[in-house]
Parts: sequence; structure tokens; C-alpha cells
Amino acid sequence: MAFYDYKLKKRRDGELDLADWRGRVVLIVNTATGCGFTPQYEGLEMLYEKYHEQGFEILDIPCNQFANQAKESDDEIRQFCTARYKTQFDQMAKAEVNGENELPLYTFLKAQAPSEEVRGVKNKLAMKAIAKMSKTAVTAADIQWNFTKFLVDRQGTVVKRYSPTCPPADIDADIAQLI
Repeated sequence: MAFYDYKLKKRRDGELDLADWRGRVVLIVNTATGCGFTPQYEGLEMLYEKYHEQGFEILDIPCNQFANQAKESDDEIRQFCTARYKTQFDQMAKAEVNGENELPLYTFLKAQAPSEEVRGVKNKLAMKAIAKMSKTAVTAADIQWNFTKFLVDRQGTVVKRYSPTCPPADIDADIAQLI
């Protein structure tokens, strides 16, 4: 299967057919409202505002697999994000990113980009601590924590995977290159 073959359950009714996003640059992020990385929503929104008119989308998929940090309902997550971070991009329905019930899209993404670069000693130490806390990451390719990001180009190719410690601002140049 290819990126554009997947469909995702929307936060409310229906499905998002990724084929409808053909020709766009997409950043996929597994999120949680109670995570230490949650302030990254601000940077994600800045990227969205900067590039959306040029064909950029953010696919926000809340996930409650890491320390029960997204325990709210899908609508409560949406309310939190719009009130606190003024996000304009929508969230999908909550889903799992690892394990037996993982979203098929994540199986695909992890196969295409099985590892992420972690820059800086501080970030490497943080990811080492996260790896110890992560109960669902069994394989090296599994998602370690909330706010892991995947960048997909206009042809549906997974270009890069970013660790949770990578702030959205550090992805700006990669997005600009694809736009």
C-alpha cells in the first residue's frame, strides 16, 4: 500500500481519505494533551499558518498509549487545542500507534522511516529516559512517545521521521524545501 491508500477515522463522523490530500506536503503527528511535549502544538500551528496556503497539511492523531496522557474524548481534545493553542488544523479520532491495534497508517509509516535522528546530548538523554517509560514500544521502529512526527512529500513518499524532542521549528526548512 501507499500513503494515499489509507483512510482515517475523523474526530466526528466519517473518514479522511488521504487520496484527497494527493499533491500536498503532510506532517503526521501522534499527540497527547497531557504530555510534556504538548506545547509543541504552538509550533505546529505556526507551521500550519505559514505553509497551509501553499499545500501543507498537519495530520494530528491523538494517542493515549503513553502514560495515559490523552485520556479525554476526541471533542475534549479538540476544545483544548483550539482554546489553548488556537490550532486550526483538525484532529482525527484517537488511535493507537504501536501494537496489535495500531493504526495501519502507522504500520506503513514505521516501515518507511523506521528510525529518527536525535540531535544534542540533552535530547539523547531525554529519549533514553522516554524509552525506559514507553511500555508499547517493543521494536526499534516502534513509536517511543507522543509527538513523533513523519514528513510526507507531495508524491506520498515518507521523507523523514522526527523524534518527540524535535521542535516543530526545526522541521521548517525541510517543509520549505518540499513546498
